[in-house]
Amino acid sequence: MALLRPLTMITFENKGASMTAPPSLHHAARHGIGFREITDQDKMFLLSLYRSTREAELAQVDWSDEEKQAFCKMQFEAQHSHYQQHYPDALWLMIEQAQAPIGRLYLERWPNEHRIIDIALTPDARGRGIGTDLLRDLQNAAAVDGARGIGIHVEKANPAMALYHRLGFAKREDKGVYDLLFWAPTEADQPASDPAGDQVNTASY
Repeated sequence: MALLRPLTMITFENKGASMTAPPSLHHAARHGIGFREITDQDKMFLLSLYRSTREAELAQVDWSDEEKQAFCKMQFEAQHSHYQQHYPDALWLMIEQAQAPIGRLYLERWPNEHRIIDIALTPDARGRGIGTDLLRDLQNAAAVDGARGIGIHVEKANPAMALYHRLGFAKREDKGVYDLLFWAPTEADQPASDPAGDQVNTASY
């Protein structure tokens, strides 16, 4: 019997968020980065992306590739269900470079905080400054929006933790395996004007 079954449980409900513009891109635009809404046709890419974020863990277990894939699929579906339940008004965005998918950004905007639910890039897109510039653009967007800051849960062992600290994120709460990080804009981060005219239309770095 095959361990894998179709990703029938995965759907993307954008609800009211589909009417909300994605964050403006300025720093990331120099990499040819853009956003578009995720659709059900992106499920296999997203599963592959999710697995890429777990490869270091999977390398430590004596499982067949089929067993690893089944495990990742189960975890991916559970994660997706959790996100959809707890962040009903989120933006579910594909990160594209030259119109090819290279990652995902899940973002919910609250009145006092922008919450990065998840951000991840494919292995070949990491280490090239794309993640850094995306985060800078998200910081700018939060400052423009008048939000008090940006929150994100980051695994303590995530190599990107140093990047978050470098960009001014600080631990707000210890969540066990995760740290809840928070970045608050300073007066210097407040832009002189809304740069929406430069918008590009369209957690592993």
